[in-house]
Amino acid sequence: MVQVRPRRLRTTPAMRRLVREIEVRPSQLVLPMFVAEHGADISSMPGVRRHDLDGLKRAAESAVAAGVGGLMLFGVPEDDDKDNFGSQGWAEDGILQRGLSAVREAVGDETVVMADTCLDEFTTHGHCGFVLEDGRVDNDATVVAYTEMALAQAAAGAHVVAPSGMMDGQVAAIRAGLDGAGFEDVSILAYAAKYASSFYGPFREAVTSTLQGDRKTYQQDPANRREGVREAALDLNEGADMVMVKPAGYYLDVLADVAAIADVPVAAYQVSGEHAMIEAAAERGWIERRRAVEESVTAIVRAGADIVLTYWAEEMAGWLK
Repeated sequence: MVQVRPRRLRTTPAMRRLVREIEVRPSQLVLPMFVAEHGADISSMPGVRRHDLDGLKRAAESAVAAGVGGLMLFGVPEDDDKDNFGSQGWAEDGILQRGLSAVREAVGDETVVMADTCLDEFTTHGHCGFVLEDGRVDNDATVVAYTEMALAQAAAGAHVVAPSGMMDGQVAAIRAGLDGAGFEDVSILAYAAKYASSFYGPFREAVTSTLQGDRKTYQQDPANRREGVREAALDLNEGADMVMVKPAGYYLDVLADVAAIADVPVAAYQVSGEHAMIEAAAERGWIERRRAVEESVTAIVRAGADIVLTYWAEEMAGWLK
């Protein structure tokens, strides 16, 4: 009997490269970016900062030069600009719209410019939509606001709008609004399976969140796997051009399930907590930073992601080159 020796295909770096099943490409990496009136480092996310408009343009140009596939913009308004409804989210002169215009001016169509379509950064209560007197989020009224926000983002230059609030019916409403206003070519990346995760903590520092309570009534229970597929299927039926699973690394089973049923590109978001844990462990010398970063992103692609949002997008694109 012939002895089977799989190790023969691991003998040298060249051999391992030859038989590698998954190859991450710079063009499938998307860099999340924060735009604010004033730039500042984010203490819980080493290497990440809030950019002012000039800094954002320079950072966008640098990321494009590295070869990233896209940029996802989040707006961080001044506290005085927040209100109960998040009205700066769809204001023509809102910080996110000005950021989108600045990035398009800097890089044009050299990369895909995406906009987060959600109200949490813009509201005084920190929720993703309009809050009723009893504390519930008003799904249908929020969807109307999301449509207005998507229109403002499209007018400011977004190639892609990305509704992330997990409101029922948000994709269909935004699609109808965009098409009715002549933005048929603007794509929708739906946060289809977004969980009420503990790994968003550093992000809330990044956007100076004022969240009161939690989002468990509209984001998914981390214990639910089938529900992620159901949510993705609903968004696909409503016309989503791409769907996303968030977080990524701790939800690879959901990601694989969604990838198996989706007939559009599937994205996954390696969130702030995932970033912070690797950076913290590497800073203490407990893990090798570059290997951990590459392995974590490779695992996300291996599970079925066509697109990965990661705060290491620019750096990793440089390594892959």
